[in-house]
Amino acid sequence: MSLFPIFLKLTARRCLVVGAGSIAESKIQSLLDAEADVTVVATRLSARVQQQADAGEIKLHLREFVDSDLEDMFLAVAGTDVPEVNRVVFAGAERRGILVNAVDDPPYCDFYFPSIVKRGDLQIAISTAGESPALAMQLRKELNQQLPLDLGPWLMELGRLRREVLGMEPLGEPRKMLLHQLAQREVCAAEACPSREMARAHAREHYPERDPVEAAK
Repeated sequence: MSLFPIFLKLTARRCLVVGAGSIAESKIQSLLDAEADVTVVATRLSARVQQQADAGEIKLHLREFVDSDLEDMFLAVAGTDVPEVNRVVFAGAERRGILVNAVDDPPYCDFYFPSIVKRGDLQIAISTAGESPALAMQLRKELNQQLPLDLGPWLMELGRLRREVLGMEPLGEPRKMLLHQLAQREVCAAEACPSREMARAHAREHYPERDPVEAAK
């Protein structure tokens, strides 16, 4: 089985989680982190999920799952500790063409939740296609120890500088090579940042007819 790795935009998309115990708790949080519109259906719930409901972070229905809960959902997670219930959720989602994950039951999943290493907007996702979540977690811990803690702020400034370069230089090989160079350099917010000055010098050299400062505005 081949998997297609993507990063999916879930902002304001309706997502259903069936279950609200220890199994589902981390899945609910992952969807909230992605700014999804999360509805939870469960007969019992953890203290953390109760707090999320009380805070208005999720919509909560404290009852058994019914098939109509899947109406108008973009994505569903079956996260109860009862495999039969999870498979009913899977079947209902599959009929509607809704992406669904039955936690810890790989044959009943359209997608898997990867182990994530995160630094700001930088995300590294690790998946074993459901073969060994424990291995994915171990690799995540190792990568987490190796990556600098300041990668997030650095990436934010690199993104700002990239947008300046896109405004200064037209599409072409010189711009591509410059962006690859900048991705290997220190970048800061200062106007006199050496990387920013290098980018402007590059624009003047390759496109002398353009004012790099004005073009970047």
